[in-house]
Amino acid sequence: MTRYAINRAHNTLLAQWSTGIGDTAIVVARLTHDQLHQNTRRLAAELTRLSHLCWRSYTHPASSADRHSPHSLGWHRQQERDGFTTILPTLTATTRTTDQPIGTKVEQAAHAVARALRVLGTSQLTTHVTTDIAAELAAIEQAERGDLSDRAQQAVALSREDPSPLQISQADRLLHDNPFGSQDLFTQVDPTAAAIAAAHWFYAAVTITAQHTGMHPIQVVASAEQYDKPLALESLTDITTAMNAGARTRHVVMPLIRNALHIADGHLRGILEVQHRIMAAQELISKAHTDHPGIDLSPDTIHLPLTSLDPARPAPDLLDNLLHGIHTCWRLYQHHADPQRPAPANVENARQQLREAFLTATREEAAARSERLL
Repeated sequence: MTRYAINRAHNTLLAQWSTGIGDTAIVVARLTHDQLHQNTRRLAAELTRLSHLCWRSYTHPASSADRHSPHSLGWHRQQERDGFTTILPTLTATTRTTDQPIGTKVEQAAHAVARALRVLGTSQLTTHVTTDIAAELAAIEQAERGDLSDRAQQAVALSREDPSPLQISQADRLLHDNPFGSQDLFTQVDPTAAAIAAAHWFYAAVTITAQHTGMHPIQVVASAEQYDKPLALESLTDITTAMNAGARTRHVVMPLIRNALHIADGHLRGILEVQHRIMAAQELISKAHTDHPGIDLSPDTIHLPLTSLDPARPAPDLLDNLLHGIHTCWRLYQHHADPQRPAPANVENARQQLREAFLTATREEAAARSERLL
């Protein structure tokens, strides 16, 4: 989403958004020196909230809801998306309407921006803000079509409940070019789609590494080097286990991301996963008491993770985990190479040949399973 801020040094209203690698910012409008700072900051806050709610219609589309009957989740999401048409007229209205109820959160946010603009009371500022909001709405519509260029690029930092098949195919092509990941994967593709494609390539890397080393795929994942994030290994193990049982890549990845998004909203969808985690924690406590009778460990001291992903950024977090997993497979593959060492002068050449063998085998395995990507 776009975050708005006041540059006090230059007295300007700024709009800033992520590009996947770093942020970019533009000047929306120049402010006058007689405008109170608290009023301009209020405008920036209301604009940020409006952007957040509008982009939520992109990350949580009506199409991904289970039900669409009146007053269902899908119905409410569609109402929010339909509310886009009221935003610009609300900002440019010359009079304040009080006789009509404000139904959606998007409409409420638009009215809050309009009130902040009326307090500041300059038509030029209203024009500049309206122009910027129009560009923001156009960027969301562009992202919905699968085009993440220009201002719509901020979608590469968001986790979406319903990724585009075109985006998944684009991510798959980028990973074919470089299975270890590239900058384009983080700056041109929806991270949910990128995570689905990366899971496909990760499992291909796990499969050929298991064949090369004689290990079971789960052993390949478990032998990974220490992860910076304690729960990263859990997400990779879950994905490997499900795909090893024949599950399709999308059907494996999406529940992980959607569950994390629900938790970010303060909800738990289903209790089976939570019951599993609670039982595992109880078994851990019981074993600890058996092995160490004097230990002071009670259920209240256990921090129980509800998801293996970062709820604030589940898709980018999973994408990071999967690419790390592919690198881990390569290191394991390399470690189990032919023990007949080449002469020192040929070490680097032998390493490059082994790397190409790993990449070629991974590409062949990914191609052989291409029908299970979506």
